[in-house]
This record gives sequence, C-alpha cells and structure tokens, in this order.
Amino acid sequence: MFELLKKSKKSKARLGVLNTARGKVDTPFFMPIATKAAIKSMEASEVKNLGAQIILSNTYHNLLRPGLDVIKKFGGLHKFMDSDLPILTDSGGYQVFSLAKLRKIIGNDIKFQSHIDGSTHILNPRRVIDIQVVLGSDIMMVLDECVGLPTTWDKALEALERTSRWAQLAVDYKNKLNKKSTKIKKQLIFGIVQGADFKDLRLRSAKELVAMNFDGYAIGGLAVGETAKVMYQVLDYTVDQLPENKARYLMGVGYPENIIEAVKRGIDMFDCVIPTREARHGKLYIWRTQPNVSKKNFYTTININNAKFRKDKTPINNTTLKNYSRAYLHHLFKTGEPLSLKLATLNNLEFYLTLMAQIRQAIRANKL
Repeated sequence: MFELLKKSKKSKARLGVLNTARGKVDTPFFMPIATKAAIKSMEASEVKNLGAQIILSNTYHNLLRPGLDVIKKFGGLHKFMDSDLPILTDSGGYQVFSLAKLRKIIGNDIKFQSHIDGSTHILNPRRVIDIQVVLGSDIMMVLDECVGLPTTWDKALEALERTSRWAQLAVDYKNKLNKKSTKIKKQLIFGIVQGADFKDLRLRSAKELVAMNFDGYAIGGLAVGETAKVMYQVLDYTVDQLPENKARYLMGVGYPENIIEAVKRGIDMFDCVIPTREARHGKLYIWRTQPNVSKKNFYTTININNAKFRKDKTPINNTTLKNYSRAYLHHLFKTGEPLSLKLATLNNLEFYLTLMAQIRQAIRANKL
C-alpha cells in the first residue's frame, strides 16, 4: 500500500508513494477539501490541473445530502462529482465532536439529528464502512471520537476506549467484506489515534491500533484548540509508534509552518479547510520570492479587501493569475462577484499544492 522511498538526513521527513485503487500518490501530500462532493468554487479537474493528486470528502455530509440513494444511482462519488482523483472520506467522527448538541452516543451507535432538517440518523462503526463502500472511497476512515482541547484525562480515556472499540469493529467488518468483493478489498482503511495531549493515552491508542493492522494511520484530535507547541509535542512521541511502512496522516492540519513541522516529524498526509475557507474571506497566501520552503518567512498573507489594494496593479500571483491585478480581485470582492471566490481559491490551493511539491523537493535534497 505504501512504499517508503527516502528518509531525510536532516529530520524524520520522508518521501513515499501511497498506492490507491485510482493510482499512486506521492507523499507528503495535501488533500483539497470537497466536503459536500465539491471543492468550493472549483471543478475537480481544475484542482487536478493545479497539481492535486487526491481530494477529501465527508461521509456525514454526503449521507445527509445528496443522500446514498443518489450516490448509488451514479455509481459512486467519483462519477457523481466527475473526478478521477482518489478520494479519502472522513468518517463523520469530527461531526460527532463539532455537532455535539445534536447527537447522543448509545453503546456503539451515534444517534443524531440532521443539522439540515432535524431528521434522525444513526452512525456506528459498520454503518460508516457501508456508507463509504457506496461512496467508493479510495481511503476509508474509521469512526472515532474526538475531544477538544483542553480536556481531562478521564474524558480523553473514555474517548480513546470508544475509538479503539469502534476501530476493531470496523476493521473486522471490512475484512469480512474484503472476502466478498475485490472492489471493496482495494479500498484502503485507516485507523485514527486519539488520546488528546496525554502521552500515556496517545501511546496506548497507537499500540492498540497498530495491532489491528490498518492500511494506514491517522493522528486525530489535534487542530482542535491546542497551541502549535502542544501539537508538535504530541507528534514527537506519537509518530514513532506508528509503522514505518504505513502512511501517516495528520488530520485537519494546517498552516504552512504547521505542515512543514509535521513533515519533519514523519507525517505524510494532510488536509485542511484553511486555503479554501480563508480564500472566501479574501485572505491570500503569497510566496515572498520564489517558492522555497528551506527559507524562514517564505510566505506572507494579504487581505485583498483592504483599501490599499484598490489601485494595486501587482498581479495576484506570478503563475496562474498573473494576468489579473490585485486591484481587480479587490473590486470583485467589493462588488460581491462570484469570480472573486474562484480566483482567491485558485490562488490558495495552488500555493498549498506548490508548497507540498517544494517540500518533496527539499526532502529529496536533504534540506528539510
């Protein structure tokens, strides 16, 4: 599933290839977010042309709308959204955390109300696998329980034990399905390490999940309110517990500097709403000079809504948007033109995907 190609001589950073049913993905990589079967304001083919190798979608949101009956009629999420890129689908576990007021955990079932229409639904470890089979996910994530930080040791332990129990139910069920379908067998399944910021719990979670022999391992429960320092500390003692021959995924991270620090600690996979969400508010990620992640302060951000850009003839960037001025994008945002969202999103996703290409190049040269 995962081929380790090179380890950096300067850090724990590594180059690899993740093999999926829809092709190989060079690691480390970043997954643009297509939560509801769409990357905000962009076509999947446009994002692929920017250099995306894989995208992320959401089990919970696709279950509610358009619904599994629609996805099934189209033969899966790829055909529904017209994308030939591999797709990782998260399990809905984060929604269990973020929509806590709408759900109740009863045994292994999560009973929740739709945030759309109030209708009642149930998720459990097997149900989540069944949904991702219908979606045709190239990488399935198991159902887990995420707790926000700060939290108590007791609450983190409770979530960890539930996560491990659910993970075992999920992988056992997936192994049964594998025997019945070669197509399902090609769908990868990842476990998710929890334990908040408690070292003993993180080490326990990693040990329990590794024993279940997943195709890859995610580290969840970070980017939920903790400082970057705490995040790095958790990675320092958690990543080494994960198999070297399996892909390692840090969920929901992050800012460019977070990604670089995580790569240096041995992480291979990332996703985050930052480039698309901040684009919708006019915040652009810009290289200071030529792309070079080996330098400090290699990027900056600007808010294109600021009045100082009203007459700015500087191109938005020097690549895909060099024919558009910052004054023009400022005008689009001020007048509420939908094109503003597309151009800003294009800029930010290109930045993030170029960032990952530069990181891979830096590892190759032992500069990271």
